[in-house]
Amino acid sequence: MANTLLMPKATAVWLVDNTALSFDQIAHFCTLHPLEVKAIADGEAAQGIKGLDPVITGQLSREEIAKGEADSNYRLKLAEPKVRVPESKRRTPRYTPVSKRQDRPNAILWLVRNHPELKDAQISRLVGTTKSTIEQIRERKHWNAANLVPMDPVTLGLCSQIDLDLEVQKASRGMPAPEPVGGTLLPARDTESLDVGEDRDDQELDADAVFAKLSSLKSTQPEEDEDDNRY
Repeated sequence: MANTLLMPKATAVWLVDNTALSFDQIAHFCTLHPLEVKAIADGEAAQGIKGLDPVITGQLSREEIAKGEADSNYRLKLAEPKVRVPESKRRTPRYTPVSKRQDRPNAILWLVRNHPELKDAQISRLVGTTKSTIEQIRERKHWNAANLVPMDPVTLGLCSQIDLDLEVQKASRGMPAPEPVGGTLLPARDTESLDVGEDRDDQELDADAVFAKLSSLKSTQPEEDEDDNRY
């Protein structure tokens, strides 16, 4: 648990102005150099910094200050905090259960093929692997490369869909948008120059020719019927 002094320099300003503690005592308590505390007392340092009362913040008691003022060799001690603040832990690689570690190469191969924009560090965060393993799978130099099958890491339970989408979104930032697939409409400036009525006269139907053809078909139909009735 963390137990450190809040705002050391502001606390030193308050102790210099409101107590009879020596520079060495204040410097030791506030983790400063004695010369820096002396500069604060002379007004050469910490200008514009408002003093912070450590008694109000609960980090120093009046009794402790009195002990220090009575004995210049006494070292002030921080009061026990009422609320314990856990220390920030360094982020470690994602832990992968032993039962699923054999599936990591398949998940890496899936990510490499389906999301080539992902960097090695991102893949490592998603499935909890090393950059050397990713490089071996990329270059097909993995010891089991012949038997690897691409498998979705979300389906395998190695990462969540949200984590995968976030990493893909980060990797896609700044990349050009993909070109549309399939047919698209021509721009307006290209359609203005098209001559749609060029062969309209040739394509118009001749009404007389159509009616003449229909009449010939009607005249031949009865003759065919008569020939059939003779037998």
